[in-house]
Amino acid sequence: MRVILAEDSTLLREGLMRLLAEEGHEVVAAVGEAVSLLRAVAEHRPQIVVADVRMPPTHTDEGLRAALEIRRRWPSVAVLVLSQYVEKKYAAELMSSDVSGVGYLLKDRVGQVADFLDALERVGTGGAAFDPEVVRQLLARTSQADPLARLTPRERQVLENMAQGLTNASIAQRLHVSQSAVEKHVNAVFDKLGLAHADGYSRRVLAVLRFLES
Repeated sequence: MRVILAEDSTLLREGLMRLLAEEGHEVVAAVGEAVSLLRAVAEHRPQIVVADVRMPPTHTDEGLRAALEIRRRWPSVAVLVLSQYVEKKYAAELMSSDVSGVGYLLKDRVGQVADFLDALERVGTGGAAFDPEVVRQLLARTSQADPLARLTPRERQVLENMAQGLTNASIAQRLHVSQSAVEKHVNAVFDKLGLAHADGYSRRVLAVLRFLES
């Protein structure tokens, strides 16, 4: 895949460039701040951008705001955002629209090379990938809100994995249950959240958004 990296830490940026090159990806640009990121995307039109949430000059939300701008201006460009900590506000904002081609990982996950590369591949091919810890904290924030409180522990577990961008088959493998059992739980989640079939809408995406809105 054609990749642009946006990371102000030279050490991490160089390490990611080397890793991606070894895995057969083409890093078409590597930058250290958000303005340069937007310029690079406009010039190179990559398949995916990997960007830190906090970048110069203020080291607050420049990377996140650049990622949202990329999604608005170039919707075909996937975005995988990296963060040192669970930034609930930023994660919720990134997940509050179409999550196809969107990912949010904690930087600790980058150290687990297989997990990082799997997330990169999923997001770059139009899927979604959200760090399990991010999803857990967002779910915990809404644990007392109806109708989420109506979900069984297993249904919440399935919803958590859905929010990470996993397919039913992947959830079944992770939870060591049959795919038909996962499908049953997914349908139960849809029913309890009041998500009926509607043309043009993904009930999986709506289910994830529902707990963010609760």
